[in-house]
Amino acid sequence: MTSSLLQGQRMNAIKAFMKSGNVLKYGLIIVTLFGLIFLLNNITNGENWKYHTMSALYKFQSRIQSLTYRSLPTFHHNHSFCSHLGQPPSLIEELEERDLLDLIAGPQQPSSSTIPTLCQTSDPAHSLFTIIPSKNNQRWYVGDQLEVLVHLHDFKGRPKRYGGDLLLARLHSPKYKAGVAGQVLDHNNGLYTARFPLLWEGTAQVEVTMVHSSEAVAVLRRLREQRPDRVFFVSLYRHGLLSESTVCNMCLPQDQGELCNYTDPYSGEPWYCYKPKMLSCDARINHAKGGYLKNIITKKEALLFQSGVNVKVPIHASTTDTIVVMPSRKENDRQNPDPVKLPTSGYYYQDSWRPLGGVNMRQFDRGSDITQCLTNKLVYMYGDSTVRQWFEYLLSVLPEMKEFELQSPKKVGPLMAVDSTHNILLEYRCHGPPIRFSTVMTSELRYIANELDGLTGGPDTVVALSVWSHFSTFPVEVYIRRLRHIRKAVVRLLDRAPGTVVVIRTANPQALERDVSLYNSDWFSLQLDTVLRAMFEGLDVWLVDAWQMCVAHHQPHNLHPPRSIVKNMVDVMLSYVCRDGTRNIV
Repeated sequence: MTSSLLQGQRMNAIKAFMKSGNVLKYGLIIVTLFGLIFLLNNITNGENWKYHTMSALYKFQSRIQSLTYRSLPTFHHNHSFCSHLGQPPSLIEELEERDLLDLIAGPQQPSSSTIPTLCQTSDPAHSLFTIIPSKNNQRWYVGDQLEVLVHLHDFKGRPKRYGGDLLLARLHSPKYKAGVAGQVLDHNNGLYTARFPLLWEGTAQVEVTMVHSSEAVAVLRRLREQRPDRVFFVSLYRHGLLSESTVCNMCLPQDQGELCNYTDPYSGEPWYCYKPKMLSCDARINHAKGGYLKNIITKKEALLFQSGVNVKVPIHASTTDTIVVMPSRKENDRQNPDPVKLPTSGYYYQDSWRPLGGVNMRQFDRGSDITQCLTNKLVYMYGDSTVRQWFEYLLSVLPEMKEFELQSPKKVGPLMAVDSTHNILLEYRCHGPPIRFSTVMTSELRYIANELDGLTGGPDTVVALSVWSHFSTFPVEVYIRRLRHIRKAVVRLLDRAPGTVVVIRTANPQALERDVSLYNSDWFSLQLDTVLRAMFEGLDVWLVDAWQMCVAHHQPHNLHPPRSIVKNMVDVMLSYVCRDGTRNIV
């Protein structure tokens, strides 16, 4: 395109907009046109035009998004506003949803006409825990159960009289790189019991952490139900040289503008964007996270979310936090064995995960071992970035695996890698909206249920799923609906292709830095994790317990766990894929 031709196009565009009689209204569009023409004039590689132009254009518009996006919608804060969208559930599905909501309801704070002050809320610095003496003269043995009593106090040192605090507990031995997550029981009176199975001998140390006070949990619960808009999304529309950006979400107030309906015709999953003023709904080209709303809680409530004060702060022991575990006793020497069986999925020893049920765990320490396991296998990974970590790990350790360049962003996908020598295929694709990635082309927005319906399946097909993190800002009913569609697709896949290996990765705790709790709190994640386990219970699927694997490990919590934990997760998945045919049920 010559310089004179470009100049002529610029002038024609300006004249056309001047005729409208509203220069201010369209002034920003003129700026966008100049930017787009500049990009077209400088991009010479036709093969990469599609992707580089969209990326550059989005960055350009992001710098002026405060002007281009229409005002963010004002939500009418009805209970579970978003949950009523989509296909209506059947009677059985309604009953299941009610049971799931009851499962995660938790204790309620005492009703009061006044909001408690900070000094009346749970303070980990004033709280303490005590190791309950064993029944065997202060001796503990491998196979026993350890109990710890946790006393919550407020900032004035007064005992709490109600429950609802979120606590995490683990028992660990740095010497042996060993660790196990504890089960925390809420007695609804300010007292909690943490229980641990004793699985190795030697010195072991108890660690109890207050993630959130019960008062903070009440705020998070209200945000989840009333503010699904606290993360907002945007889409870019383009037709020729015209482009507009509008706000999108799973639910948008219909009284604040005409909507474009992008509800999936197969799964019925709802998604909406405000209609551009000058372009049609069909002109939408991408999806992106727009940002996080600020000032969504009061200054008084903000005091409940202070890092180092009352968010993820350890609770100290009243006396000692350490015990010595003796070797296992002979069966006939046991006295009054505790009948309680803890829901512990496994533990670490020498930094290797040892499951307590499912299948015999194998350590895949060499790339050649993984290659042997996956030879002639198709491995499909669907979901958020936590399962993308599995793709990245396998790509890095498999010696003959070559990534196929799909010209897609590495943090978004889709991604594909092939080992042609051993006939191994790896694929990763993110789940459909809501997805908080930077920019996803609309052509690549796929729902997992639809993807599963497109698989042939069979014993040489492996499916790994991870769906949780991006649903933390929505009412739980939204997550239940998404899992219901995925579960139906999994059942259809297993019915038509028995032997397909389906592996589901659970949620995991993460670092809760400033303001993160309001959008991605561990409390949100644990609630979703509980729902996921219940909904897939009894199906012929395999679970990778990311929650316990992260709580039990010595590494700090992170949304994206470190490589050592990812390695153990992938080893668990591979142990399912290349199992010996037996399945040990706990």
